Amino acid sequence: MFSIQDGVRISGGAIAINFILAIVKITTGIVGGSYALIADGIESTSDIFSSLIVWSGLRLAAKPPDSDHPFGHGKAESISGLIVASFLVISALIISIQSIREIRTPHQSPAWYTLMILGGIIITKELLFRRMFSVGETLRSGSLKSDAWHHRSDALTSLAAFIGISVALIGGHGYEAADDWAALLACLVILYNAFRLFRPALDEVMDAAVPIEVENQIRHIASAVEGVSEIEKSRIRKSGLGYLMDIHVVVNGDLSVREGHRIGHAVKSALINSELSINDVIVHIEPDVKI
Repeated sequence: MFSIQDGVRISGGAIAINFILAIVKITTGIVGGSYALIADGIESTSDIFSSLIVWSGLRLAAKPPDSDHPFGHGKAESISGLIVASFLVISALIISIQSIREIRTPHQSPAWYTLMILGGIIITKELLFRRMFSVGETLRSGSLKSDAWHHRSDALTSLAAFIGISVALIGGHGYEAADDWAALLACLVILYNAFRLFRPALDEVMDAAVPIEVENQIRHIASAVEGVSEIEKSRIRKSGLGYLMDIHVVVNGDLSVREGHRIGHAVKSALINSELSINDVIVHIEPDVKI
């Protein structure tokens, strides 16, 4: 079971890894004559900033509520996800523009040893993606999952560069731009992931309704509390790594105010102690008979 501290740590580690990989890619690309590898290095540079944003967003989201932010700081995590998704779009556009420029400019095929560097980069990035996505999935963190896909996109651009350079080296004269075409095609994958990640983050910022499966699970937990007749309605929104909600619980209208209050507290306790990471609940007690 991961905690928000694990998310902060893996984001911090990703910053260091991306910094090293960016230097290795750009240096090898310049020396080995591969623009696809240089573009990959530029994309890794943007990864540094995106990981830094996620790291900062998670640290801020972990802060408890205060007088200025009575509902907590969870939105910082959602905003981080939006920024990271935007970084993916910008990275794809920059790489595509430069790839087209290189395709139109005659140049030599890349050096063979660039393939060895790319092989190591692909493995490193894929392992980082899997670890970060696993933590993000457990924490229900949109920003961590967005950053994880940023690393998967980096692995894909590296894989595209690997294939393109292989074609250029095997094909010889006339195939020098194969790695540039590969980088251009990889941009389509990056853009697809960017838009796929942007929507959920935007929904969280806009307080969109949670998936029906989550609402049904919440209703089931609340309905199981002794004294609850039914759930009249519920409003749930995701804030950072958890949920904020208010729920209308129907109880016997002949109960005392004290007993109704006790049932309301029992519902709140059951929800907050569930596995759904619910940060706060406002329970409204409704009578089941007309007054």
